[in-house]
Amino acid sequence: MFLVRPAKIDDVDTLLKLARTVHFVNLPPDKDVIAGKVLRSRKSFNGEYDNDERQRLFMFCMEDTETGNLIGSSMIVSSVSWPGHPHTYLKVRRREFYSEDLQGGQVHLTLEFETDETGPSELGGLILAPGYRGHAQKLGKTLSMIRFHFIGLQPHQFNERMLAEMMGRISPDSNNLLWDYLGRRFINLSYKEADLFCQRSKEFMTSLFPTGEIYASLLPPEARNLIAKVGDETKPARAMLEKQGFRYEGDIDPFDGGPYLEALRDEIPLVRATGRYALMGSDGGFDQIGIVSFWGESGFRATRCEFRIDGDQVILPGEVVDVLQASVGAMIGVTPL
Repeated sequence: MFLVRPAKIDDVDTLLKLARTVHFVNLPPDKDVIAGKVLRSRKSFNGEYDNDERQRLFMFCMEDTETGNLIGSSMIVSSVSWPGHPHTYLKVRRREFYSEDLQGGQVHLTLEFETDETGPSELGGLILAPGYRGHAQKLGKTLSMIRFHFIGLQPHQFNERMLAEMMGRISPDSNNLLWDYLGRRFINLSYKEADLFCQRSKEFMTSLFPTGEIYASLLPPEARNLIAKVGDETKPARAMLEKQGFRYEGDIDPFDGGPYLEALRDEIPLVRATGRYALMGSDGGFDQIGIVSFWGESGFRATRCEFRIDGDQVILPGEVVDVLQASVGAMIGVTPL
């Protein structure tokens, strides 16, 4: 069985190894950054940041209960911006030009550096160990959906506007041509250096990136073709989010050109489908499958399994009850998939 639980300090070394298998802006392969996020997550789950959305971050880890190995993670950041600490992005627009004399015209894409201090929440950090990808129990999907399950149970912890940053196309040596031909013209850092520094501060972006529209037609085709595109490994995650109502609204990451997807929290189908039910027992007759969770003395624990809902009660398999460490009458979070 596969258990989803909050990240622990003991997980940092394994999370670092996982982060090295794929490039993520919000989970870079930096031990100090990862340790800081795990600490914030632990305090968030403990309620220490209930009144501080600027610090709240929830990091989930998936554990193979047979081996005890940590095999994946995902994350929700309650607020990515606030006054003086903006979320930065490039706004993509289409500009049409027409000449009466030539009886023809052109359509150009423009990019403009913009900021947002309204505090949207963000999904991120989805990583699954290579050996577990394509698993019959859809482990990657579970790691993604656990975030919607948790948001459905704790909506007050998150902004009504949700973002999801999709990784742009990265070269085999972990570089990005859009950054090389655009960002680096104004900020003398490599893609990896700028990406990592952004974890600590975004002041350098707001101070050095030019204002006003930049015509993408001035960029080489190989850089221009990266605008709002995702890498092959990100396409399944994008498709999954789009099924939950996330849409590209013309905002891209200024580092790699990957698109930001957006959705309203209360309109996400899985968030709306999530509810709490009293645990009746484990007498079988299961007719649904989804994510179930229990938040007890051992903290938040969740898994994907079969179940049956009977009124305001839920029936779970006995082994699931044991893994959740729940007892009859306990309130179980349920998200049908």
